[in-house]
Amino acid sequence: MSPHQPQHLYYEGKQQKASSGKTFETIDPSTAKPLATIHSASHSDIDAAIASASTAFHSWSHTPPNQRCRILLKAVQILRERNDQLAKVESQDTGKPFSETSTVDIVTGADTLEYYANLVGGGGLNGETVTLREGEDGSAWVYTRKEPLGVCVGIGAWNYPIQIALWKSGPCLAAGNTMIYKPSEYTPLHALLLADIFTQAGLPPGVFNVVHGAGDVGGYLTSHPSVAKVSFTGQVSTGRKVAASAAGGMKYVTMELGGKSPLLVLDDCEVDNAVDGAMMANFFSSGQVCTNGTRVFVPRKLKAAFEKRLVEKMEYIRAGDLADSATNFGPLSSKSHWQKVTEYIRHGIDADKAKLLYGGLGAPNVPSRLKDGYWVNPTVFTDCTDDMRICREEIFGPVLCILPYDTVDEAVERANNTSLGLAAGVFTKDLNLAHKVVARLQAGITWINSWGESPSEMSVGGWKMSGVGVENGRKGIEAWVRNKSTLVDMGGQVATVFAKL
Repeated sequence: MSPHQPQHLYYEGKQQKASSGKTFETIDPSTAKPLATIHSASHSDIDAAIASASTAFHSWSHTPPNQRCRILLKAVQILRERNDQLAKVESQDTGKPFSETSTVDIVTGADTLEYYANLVGGGGLNGETVTLREGEDGSAWVYTRKEPLGVCVGIGAWNYPIQIALWKSGPCLAAGNTMIYKPSEYTPLHALLLADIFTQAGLPPGVFNVVHGAGDVGGYLTSHPSVAKVSFTGQVSTGRKVAASAAGGMKYVTMELGGKSPLLVLDDCEVDNAVDGAMMANFFSSGQVCTNGTRVFVPRKLKAAFEKRLVEKMEYIRAGDLADSATNFGPLSSKSHWQKVTEYIRHGIDADKAKLLYGGLGAPNVPSRLKDGYWVNPTVFTDCTDDMRICREEIFGPVLCILPYDTVDEAVERANNTSLGLAAGVFTKDLNLAHKVVARLQAGITWINSWGESPSEMSVGGWKMSGVGVENGRKGIEAWVRNKSTLVDMGGQVATVFAKL
């Protein structure tokens, strides 16, 4: 028997049964056993959820910002009180260790919701006033307003389910919009829990709604005429389809897509710090992070020392029971993703002929009850070249590629030689040089002597094929409002070329 109750839909402030008759299962990646049955939404179910959100929009958008702030801050309080309970569900659903979900996923999601609640409650959505002219004949000025968009769609990703749900719903709801949220069909268990928390916090019925399903549900949502905006997180190929569908209705979009991010190690760096950064950039969340620094450029003269320390530190990666506080490496999220990553590792060995420095095909040593899970070895290839498939395509797994280089100019040029531009980073003691190198890297998210930290205050978004728009930070909320400009003329006369005719 599955340990979780069947997952239905959520709109009008309560759970609703789906009418499609279609269901699917969500699986525990560590054991390959079912967790729950998920009921997929029909088109009529989606219409009902959107109608609920449309009805709620009028009152929610006119609710004073400080009142919206208080409700969302109450949700933050509940999220933090239930941190460990929610983290346990996230671990079961995603395969990430509890040591990670309990300290990152819910924590950072709640931080973002708190950030936007306080931003809006403190007047962060005020417009501006510009004086055009002043005088006895009359004054004139322009003022602007930032107004909510309407019913918005959030399509979540499977790697950081509740965090991404809060990254989307936080600014959306704070700005006065309503949301239809579709979680990934691979990791949906957080969605009803979050909806219930919002309702307990006092969010009116219809403001936050949940529909389940796969690509057909997402496609119907993104093309629906009553939807004003679509925010999507996922792979590039799917993001292109979502953006194209939304563009047909002239909808606002935010696309946070994939990457093949470069990490540049400069020859004066602290080797231990650079190795730690490379490991964080490739093995945290078992490599299932869109900003992974999978192409690690290392100076030839530093390569031997870097590789020696990296292999030594790889022994600190510990796979095992997800509830064990010592475990810091979990399985991949699904069987299909396990097959994809395994094929990339095989291709790296057999076709690319990359030198295998650590790991490879097979699985880490885990307890017998976990043997059927979707485990892969953390893997390091070295002496890689730019034309290798493992260095060109997003693997989205724990696969690190070391690429030797001779000059910084060469490394920067090679780092930018990709259609993707999500993240990049530099490790060096020379901060002046670090700033110069970062300025040349074609990526929307960059780090110096660090990797992966993404606080609520930091706007993040990709360049090139890695996305459109940004999330988080003050800039992030601009994606959830539209601008209205008004010119006021106090002179009482309309300036016109016809005035003296």
